[in-house]
Amino acid sequence: MADSAIPASAPATAPEATPKPRATENRSTTPVSTRFRDYIASGWAEREETLPEAREQAAYAAERRARISGLFPGKRLVVPAGGLKQRSNDTDFPFRAHSAFAHLTGWGADSEPGSVLVFEPTADGHEATLYFRERAGRDSDEFYANPEIGEFWIGPRPSLAQVAADLALPARGIADADAVIAAADADTLVVREADRAVTDRIDAARAAAGAGADSSDGGATEGDAELARALSELRLVKDAYEIQELRRAVDATARGFEDVLRDMPRILAHERGERQVEGVFNGRARADGNAVGYDTIAASGPHACILHWTRNDGAVADGDLILIDAGVEVESYYTADITRTLPTGGRFSDVQRDVYEAVREAADAAFAIVRPGIRFREVHAAAMAVIARRVAEWGMLPVSAEEALQPENQHHRRYMVHGTSHHLGLDVHDCAQARRDLYIDGVLEAGMVFTIEPGLYFQPDDLTVPERFRGIGVRIEDDVLVTPDGAENLSIGIPRTADDVESWIARLRS
Repeated sequence: MADSAIPASAPATAPEATPKPRATENRSTTPVSTRFRDYIASGWAEREETLPEAREQAAYAAERRARISGLFPGKRLVVPAGGLKQRSNDTDFPFRAHSAFAHLTGWGADSEPGSVLVFEPTADGHEATLYFRERAGRDSDEFYANPEIGEFWIGPRPSLAQVAADLALPARGIADADAVIAAADADTLVVREADRAVTDRIDAARAAAGAGADSSDGGATEGDAELARALSELRLVKDAYEIQELRRAVDATARGFEDVLRDMPRILAHERGERQVEGVFNGRARADGNAVGYDTIAASGPHACILHWTRNDGAVADGDLILIDAGVEVESYYTADITRTLPTGGRFSDVQRDVYEAVREAADAAFAIVRPGIRFREVHAAAMAVIARRVAEWGMLPVSAEEALQPENQHHRRYMVHGTSHHLGLDVHDCAQARRDLYIDGVLEAGMVFTIEPGLYFQPDDLTVPERFRGIGVRIEDDVLVTPDGAENLSIGIPRTADDVESWIARLRS
């Protein structure tokens, strides 16, 4: 990696969103002479600026903005993209814009850090404007000396006109956002979690205007909370573009699972085979998408009993099961979330097959009831009825399955403490701030997308479990679209039954 530094000669009057210098000045070798600056600013070919056609999702984003506008008449709405997050000293994590910002702009993996979307109230609704840091001119220090936004360091950046055309959304320079933020008052709402610096400035401006905090946390206003809920609930039902992108994410994820199976001999031979699984899948995510949608779980043997095992530093032993929970995030930020539990040797043992097929039976029972009009919580209940019955049959419960299913008991949940489903979209756990009566207690509608992911996890030291089952963990997770008359399993192309999984592995290894 090239050594980076922002020299002391960087302009002192840079806009608010200019990245601040980090601990690099004491090792900077960036030239600062006037002759150098004059020379590097000269001799460049003229750029031809071509304005793009509006991207496919621009029309969908405009419709989403219109819906949010209608919910908050007379309110100024501020939706930041967020900034770069520091990894260590002067290196950052890859930038990912806040999901609400991406949803309302249509800007995904190519979005710019520090951008802010503002809805300014008008007589008949709102005027939305995107503020972002436009590219630096070649006559500025930033062009060659700023490693966070300089073109020499990170490549060409779009102009205001290009972004406005691409997103079909008015765009202005980030410096112009300062006046908007400074004017914040009681009628200004902000997505608080997106950008701490923007939120703090808005809070200060609201306090100065006599509109201080009105909630117990000392900062968030009730209006901000209402905005966060509305933006989550806006994503509960996916539009046609979102469904298309989720299909793309699922398809890429399927290819990632096949990559892992083809590479299983090398994985089995490596002392940290789980990390090899992670690496192979992540390679597919970068090749066919933007990244992984969340940290890949590659849990072999008893590690599969740890629900969020992301250390992935264990061996993958021949004859074990490996639970792989992984999803590709495409450039629009929509992500798949799929789990398959696979026999590393290619065939299930009898007890592994029994557990696996019990989990599949629970998943199939849940999927069978999905249709518009039922309650979201019913999906979980259908899966749990199967889980309770099967663990009772194996002698693991001190009561009958029927008794265990009573709300005051729930003995069977010892072996599956997580829920069966969560909404899926821009976030792997999408719509998380939606109200309970629209989420867990909500009624299913066509266009909703969520997971169905029952599991059974028998800890190696659980004395309530017959010894033959101990150390086995199985989860099967699919991504499901509610249709007008039922449901579609978007990930049905990834084999699910024990027989199909064995045939799949044999085919890929032959």
